Amino acid sequence: MRLKRGSVSRRHFLGVTGLGLAATVLGGGTHPFSSSALAQDLRGRVRLNSWPNYHAAETFEAFTEATGVTVELSVTNSNEEMLQKIRTGMAEWDLIVPTNYAISTYVGLGLIDELELQKLRNYNATSQNLLFTWAGQVSGRTYALPKNWGTTGMAVNTRRIETAITSWKQFFATAMGEASGKTIVHDYQLTTIGSALVSLGYSFNSVAPLELAAAEELLLEVKPHLLAIDSDYQPAMRAQDAWLTMCWVSDGLQLNRDMPEITYALGTDGGEIWTDYYAILKAAPNKPAAYALLDFLMDPAVAVREHAISGAPATDRRVLALLPEEIRGNKIAYPDEAALTPLEFGAAVTLTDPGRSELMARFKAA
Repeated sequence: MRLKRGSVSRRHFLGVTGLGLAATVLGGGTHPFSSSALAQDLRGRVRLNSWPNYHAAETFEAFTEATGVTVELSVTNSNEEMLQKIRTGMAEWDLIVPTNYAISTYVGLGLIDELELQKLRNYNATSQNLLFTWAGQVSGRTYALPKNWGTTGMAVNTRRIETAITSWKQFFATAMGEASGKTIVHDYQLTTIGSALVSLGYSFNSVAPLELAAAEELLLEVKPHLLAIDSDYQPAMRAQDAWLTMCWVSDGLQLNRDMPEITYALGTDGGEIWTDYYAILKAAPNKPAAYALLDFLMDPAVAVREHAISGAPATDRRVLALLPEEIRGNKIAYPDEAALTPLEFGAAVTLTDPGRSELMARFKAA
């Protein structure tokens, strides 16, 4: 909006948004759909459901220019919400972005297709880091391709909070102290309950009744001190209505890039490491366009733009090779191995465990 009003220059705008870097990375761009054989069945629109602040609008504009297919993007706040909308018919999507722990459930329920990899000429399995691709395969069959990986940590406005927060135990203590009324937790049981469990010395993925009861006691204690329960927390952090929030790494990078006083840290006591994937729904209304968009997003020259904008770390070595050192060397996106060691991938059982879903419902209603 400041660019439109003329109060900032185009150079400044490109710099603070990262679009200048993305343009440099991409060079002349790519047109992977020049082949009429691939493009002949494409029509209408393709509906993508993903996460907040996760894609570059220019990516979808380029796809439309190359294929004539428009992209309709919607966002959800949790894998549980995404699953519920699909199962109840509340949404008609073609392509979705589930997290690693949800994929086996989608396969078990018959909601996503096994992928026809021959239609995805831009995907190269040998260029992928296997640490971040295993969950896309179930019983030896490929149902999902990795978008990127990342971590779940905490974003802190260091101008407002003097305490150095490096653990989930400190996060909750600060939320009830120095950051009372200025803290946000995710509207997402996996990370909110998981982080509370970690702060108490339990596994991020625990479904043990006594451990969940202890986590609920902590969350109900912190509830009166919260500004919000919200998975789209960037606006509040940017406006400084919030000083402390649970945070996915891509948001942490974007906030720190634009406001260096906002730092991002992982919990030394544990937390989450994750991979997000692309999957095509079995009931997708426009499967040809879904395959086309997925293939487009797998092109390294396209994927590098997504990474330059969102900041989420790449799983594809071809993409890493295209990223400048200032991105590959960023310790928020690519932390040392020691910082990742305490973290856990989300477990499939947490997606459908009634104890965790009921706990989150009680916490939100309290």
